[in-house]
Amino acid sequence: MLVEFSIVPVGAGSSIGDQLAKVLKIVDESGLPYKLNPMGTVIEGEWNEVMKVIRKCHNTIMKHNDRAITTISIDDRKGKPSRIEEKVKSIEKKLGKKLKK
Repeated sequence: MLVEFSIVPVGAGSSIGDQLAKVLKIVDESGLPYKLNPMGTVIEGEWNEVMKVIRKCHNTIMKHNDRAITTISIDDRKGKPSRIEEKVKSIEKKLGKKLKK
C-alpha cells in the first residue's frame, strides 16, 4: 500500500525544516521505499510497518511541540508491488513523455 503523510508542528514558527529533517531521518532509516515531495512524504509497505514509521515520526514532533497535525492518505491495492514508481510510469506512458519529478 501507498501512504502519503505530512506532519505540521503547530506553534513552531515559520521555519520547521529542522524538525522535518528528524522525521525524514526516521523514514529513511525504516528501509521502506519512500518519496519526499514538497507537501509530504509517500511510503510504500504493509499496514503495520508503515503505521509504525508514521507513529514514530508523529511522536518525535510531539517531543518538541505541544501540538501537531498529522494528515494521512492511504491507497491500498492488492497484488500491486512497487507502486511508488509504477503509478508515475503508468501516467507517463499514457502521456507519452516524462514528467517533472
